[in-house]
Amino acid sequence: MTTLPALSGALGMVFVGGSVAVSGLLADAPVMGMQALRYAVACLLLVLYARVTGRRLVRPRGAEWLWLGGVVLTGMFVFNLALVHGSRHAEPAVLGVAVACVPLLLAVGGPLLEGRTPAPRLIAAAAVVTLGAVLVQGLGRADGIGLAWAFVTFLCEAGFTLLAVPLLGRHGPLGVSVHSTWMAAVLFGVFAAASQTPRLHADDLLAGAYLSVAVTAMAFVLWYSCVSALGSARAGLLTGIAPIAAAATGVALGGPMPSPLVWAGIGLVAAGLAVGMGGGSQKSAIRRSRNRAIVSVSAIRE
Repeated sequence: MTTLPALSGALGMVFVGGSVAVSGLLADAPVMGMQALRYAVACLLLVLYARVTGRRLVRPRGAEWLWLGGVVLTGMFVFNLALVHGSRHAEPAVLGVAVACVPLLLAVGGPLLEGRTPAPRLIAAAAVVTLGAVLVQGLGRADGIGLAWAFVTFLCEAGFTLLAVPLLGRHGPLGVSVHSTWMAAVLFGVFAAASQTPRLHADDLLAGAYLSVAVTAMAFVLWYSCVSALGSARAGLLTGIAPIAAAATGVALGGPMPSPLVWAGIGLVAAGLAVGMGGGSQKSAIRRSRNRAIVSVSAIRE
């Protein structure tokens, strides 16, 4: 059954989409210090959860440090910097469209990394989801620097998923989340100590708490659980839910109702998900190919 993993990934994307409005409250907060605190708190919560539930966390070894470093550097550190610097040269919609294109890259790159041939049906579904997400997000204006940061954002968002695939077999979603968050906290903390004096206010702490608990601790585990069960290509389709959640959050906070174009985009995302999430027969193939990828990585490491 793919229902539970799909719901897990969808809920993770709802948290991510809902963070758009919350992140806006942190515009004046020290970026490095805020991110260091966010990931440190998230890591603490994840470790406590592991102890309470009796989950065993294993220490990374060999090439796993490189994969984890890639996840942290691309999907967490550079990604956050790209959003900050990109917003100075591009409207938010431009960066959102860049992220919305990630399903296509995951549909092609994910299977290749897992030792499989990309499935035309999933590529087609990813294209539909991407188009729908772009309609929901809308288009915006940007200069050349803004477009460059948008491309960096696109690559980093994909790296957050693809670079974690070889780690999920041995560490599981919880282990990958724990190790990536403490490494990110250290990395951001070093830069925060070198460049900023923390000046966090009550609103900053409340927004940071939501990012730590929902968007990091919970969403990381939910998302990696989905990727582990469905494979990165199929899980990638669920990223189309994030802009829909962002639009819904805006309405809940008093914003205008979606335009007909946005509703059309929501319909396309739903159609793409229906096409891509069907075909439960692929599950065993995904598991077998993921095991082959894990064995290959272990052989290289040893």
